[in-house]
Amino acid sequence: MWRGVSEQNSNKRLKMATPNVASNLVAVCQLTCTTDKEKNLADAKALIARGAQLGAKMVFLPEATDFFATGCDVNSELMESMDGPTLLAYKEIAKEYGVWLSACFHIKSDDPSEPKRSYNCHCIISDRGEVVSGYDKVHLFDVTVDSTAIQESSWTIPGRKITPPVACPVGKVGQCICYDLRFPELALSLAKQGSDIITYPSAFTHSTGAAHWEPLLRARAIETQCYVIAAGQSNPPGQKKELYGHSMVVDPWGQIIASCHEGLDICIANIDLEYLQGIRARMPVWSHRRDDVYQPVLEDSGPDLDLKPFSSPPFDGLGLGLGLQVQ
Repeated sequence: MWRGVSEQNSNKRLKMATPNVASNLVAVCQLTCTTDKEKNLADAKALIARGAQLGAKMVFLPEATDFFATGCDVNSELMESMDGPTLLAYKEIAKEYGVWLSACFHIKSDDPSEPKRSYNCHCIISDRGEVVSGYDKVHLFDVTVDSTAIQESSWTIPGRKITPPVACPVGKVGQCICYDLRFPELALSLAKQGSDIITYPSAFTHSTGAAHWEPLLRARAIETQCYVIAAGQSNPPGQKKELYGHSMVVDPWGQIIASCHEGLDICIANIDLEYLQGIRARMPVWSHRRDDVYQPVLEDSGPDLDLKPFSSPPFDGLGLGLGLQVQ
């Protein structure tokens, strides 16, 4: 039996995953990033090294790989250009360990009218240290969670296009980021363009993650018949739970085949492309799709919703009061 591997700090735990030969391995790294870019880099490098040691061809890192912070002022102080030292360091790490990387960076805009906002850029770096693809997050997290308003658009410039899937050693990878997970149209578009894997580097809040993280990841895997890889940010054990973590890999049948524990951790999974093709052959949903029926609805702008504040959170038991009411 092939073993899905999850490690937390120095504690090694092996968990059973798919019964396939482990020949196409990926590593998923869970980080606990702060504004300390040097420590973030050191933590990531150690996990990448471990992933390479375990035989991974490609290593997936979470959103905000370089640093985790909210707000324009901090962002403007720490963001870098594409040729900045942090991205350069990750390019060197990819070459040093001979692995491909998926990682996210706050990339400074060339537009002088945007001195404080950055792009939330998901980069794929080859084992030769080259950035072969970049995707700028298109859906920004402007919501109210647990009575706290989060306005990602105040420090992030929204992307304007979908990046086509990238041919990587483990399969064709479609790039998304975090909040994109709630928009199946993006995942379906990437699958239609030939993705074998759809990846969601994330920094999910603990409240929304506890309710929606696993169901959404499994739904995206099932409906696209792709592997879904989600590397997340976590809080160190013992600290207040603000970020959800629970980094994982979901197979095209919707099964969780590897997952991380709390804090810094890494899990390993096998990407079995023959298994993927078998699922698509036995459940040929792509040939059954009725775009002639969906298209008029998709082209509609949608209903006019009357959004009003709740007088009290609607989900007290889960701590999920989102502060909106749809009538």
